[in-house]
Amino acid sequence: MHVLVIGANGQIGQKVVDLLHSSEEHTVKAMVRKEEQAETLADKGVEAVVASLEDSVDEIEKAMSGTDAVIFTAGSGGKTGADKTLLVDLDGAVKSVEAAERNGIERYVMVSAFQANNRENWNDALLPYYAAKHYADKALEASSLSYTIVRPGGLLNENGTGNVAVGEQLERGSVPREDVARVVVEALTNPNLKKRAFDLTSGDTSIKEALQSL
Repeated sequence: MHVLVIGANGQIGQKVVDLLHSSEEHTVKAMVRKEEQAETLADKGVEAVVASLEDSVDEIEKAMSGTDAVIFTAGSGGKTGADKTLLVDLDGAVKSVEAAERNGIERYVMVSAFQANNRENWNDALLPYYAAKHYADKALEASSLSYTIVRPGGLLNENGTGNVAVGEQLERGSVPREDVARVVVEALTNPNLKKRAFDLTSGDTSIKEALQSL
């Protein structure tokens, strides 16, 4: 698959791009917000396109041109206000879903947040973020796309272990960003994960085996 990574300059996005770029199964197109970011990727041999989730659906659609699948790893970041959370994590995500549908792209993998589907379990300190993720996920589920929604727990910068836990009834936990990236790339071609959503934390089962168990 030729995969567009939205949020390619983010901490998870960079790892996803690296995995896809080194893959024999996929090729990657990285969507970034700044020209210098695109130039850095180009120097590594990675195709890049400059676009923003605050652009129009038309512009995002153009950025997706020529791709077969989308991985959404973007976020407004912890230093921005609720306004940017609304514009990027919610409206930007929904615009990308609309753009994918317009482009005839079928496969879409969304990085969401642990228990974003369950209001009773939202983190009180991050309510606007959780609300944005909740409704972005709902928009994706209501779309025509063949989606997978991955809801990771607390994100860690330590090395991945390759072992995870997945499901709907997990205890709150954390997971290295590296393992999140591995899961979303693995999800691209796993037919078991189409039209599926699940929580993700570190665990004792290999990624491939855990995903097959869903």
